[in-house]
Amino acid sequence: MVSWPVLVLALLAFCSHDLTSAEKSWWQTASFYQIYHRSFKDSDGDGLGDLNGVTSVLPYLKEIGISATWLSPFLESPMVDFGYDISNFTAVDPLFGTMEDFDRMVAKAKELDIKIILDFVPNHSSDECDWFIRSAARDPVYKDYYIWHPGKVVNGKRQPPSNWVSVFYGSAWEWHEGRQEYFFHQFDKRQPDFNFRNPVVREEMNNILRFWLDRGVDGFRIDAILHAFEIEADENGDYPDEPLSGWSDDPLNYGYLRHIYTVDQRETPHLVYEWRQILKDYQAENGGDERILMAEAWSPIDIVMQYYGNETADGGQIPFNFQLISNLGYDSDAYLYSEMINRWFEYMPAGRTPNWVIGNHDKKRVGTRFGTERIDLFNILLLTLPGCSITYNGEEIGMTDVWISWEETVDPQACNNEQDKYEWYSRDPARTPFQWSDAANAGFTTGRSTWLPISEDYKRLNVKRERGVALSHLNIFKELQKLRQLATFQDGDAEVKALNKNVLGVKRSLRGNHTYITLLNIFGNIENFNLHEHFANLSAEFEYVLITDRSIKHKGDKVSASSVSLMPHESVVLKSTIRQ
Repeated sequence: MVSWPVLVLALLAFCSHDLTSAEKSWWQTASFYQIYHRSFKDSDGDGLGDLNGVTSVLPYLKEIGISATWLSPFLESPMVDFGYDISNFTAVDPLFGTMEDFDRMVAKAKELDIKIILDFVPNHSSDECDWFIRSAARDPVYKDYYIWHPGKVVNGKRQPPSNWVSVFYGSAWEWHEGRQEYFFHQFDKRQPDFNFRNPVVREEMNNILRFWLDRGVDGFRIDAILHAFEIEADENGDYPDEPLSGWSDDPLNYGYLRHIYTVDQRETPHLVYEWRQILKDYQAENGGDERILMAEAWSPIDIVMQYYGNETADGGQIPFNFQLISNLGYDSDAYLYSEMINRWFEYMPAGRTPNWVIGNHDKKRVGTRFGTERIDLFNILLLTLPGCSITYNGEEIGMTDVWISWEETVDPQACNNEQDKYEWYSRDPARTPFQWSDAANAGFTTGRSTWLPISEDYKRLNVKRERGVALSHLNIFKELQKLRQLATFQDGDAEVKALNKNVLGVKRSLRGNHTYITLLNIFGNIENFNLHEHFANLSAEFEYVLITDRSIKHKGDKVSASSVSLMPHESVVLKSTIRQ
């Protein structure tokens, strides 16, 4: 572990030697926005969001300062896992529209200068995919597209090849009566895993990328990349059992095993390097802005860093930074916040760009995990750190989880478990329809029902109402986006530290420009500070440029750097009154 002074120097060096905003690629300071389109906007009244719905509200993304949006899967699928079980990788599912609808969405986005990022799901397909059907029938072209094994016979009874367990509960091996073999699935049994040791499969995936690049997408978010490879079978074609973890006594629970053979295999980052080269080659041939890869890997940080690339190959520009989402909880203090932020800089290879994530469709919403009093705090933190930010739709208006009964639950991760445990596993509460207005069904649909329940607080928390409330979550988010365009935030140095256990500070500075200090009071005490004791080279006086409804100060008020007070749960951004 490096020392604190070295960490600060490394962080300053990263910012100081980085490119200026004029020289950076578009994504390096971008604000990304995840659209879970099933719940974003319904255009035809069936209670399910769709592509035409997304197109109709793209101006909203422009309003809130979004540079690019990645959409959850909308391709043909039996919807066992709501689109993450794809049966045709180059066709739009009729539930969400047509390819013509997709083309119109892309055209509208380009008109607004918003990039479209496709959710790419390479680890597995649906069991209704034609490739799997042909593989199960031992078609000579497709027979090795997936991972098959005859199993083993113990005391005259056939058993799965190994003890591997599915993320969604139960054995990761499923018997196929037609082929008379087991197939491997890391998720639902109707989501068979591809065999990436087969070069033909890899070329299929390359062609999928090329297809969607031709349709005008600006990049891909790679789903569940850590699961792409499993350990190679031994000389007998067998797979080893994984060791027990000691974390669970249920042999069907994913936590029962230590997954040393089924995730984070050494070949996996190189798969991303291959895909990045596909994007580079496409750009060289077709021109335009840089196309990007965002990689989802819930892996140890040293492994995540490999997805950036190595000495000879570039990887994904944005390996998702899950340090905050994975390691912070309601009771975490400012020292842990600081540690998790600086940890990314400590490990990040030279010349790469940081990214910050605090919410997505697989985790409880920020206001539910950390308390509604911290919603603005996290938006302020994400948008004042250097690099790019990723916001899950609804976090900018303060949406929280919705309680959903067992009977209404549809998430397979919950449904595959026991009823008394479903709430622990269900992702449905964070996926409820977006709250556009105080109209019926929150303005999400003109229909009478929605695929998941609407939050009971939608009349208070919605876009229409919050536009008219000065210090609403939405308006604070929009003010942050304006600040984010300033040179200090685009190109400036950053210093992140805990001022004490309750308060986190972020200093952004750039020679010849104003210095900005973000102060975040995580807990419910009044705090007083002399900022000179924590940050060097500060001017004597600062001005409040962003406040929240927890503040007793007003925007434009001046304050001495030697005497700054924060109210309970208050977060502010201060600007030096002189350029430095």
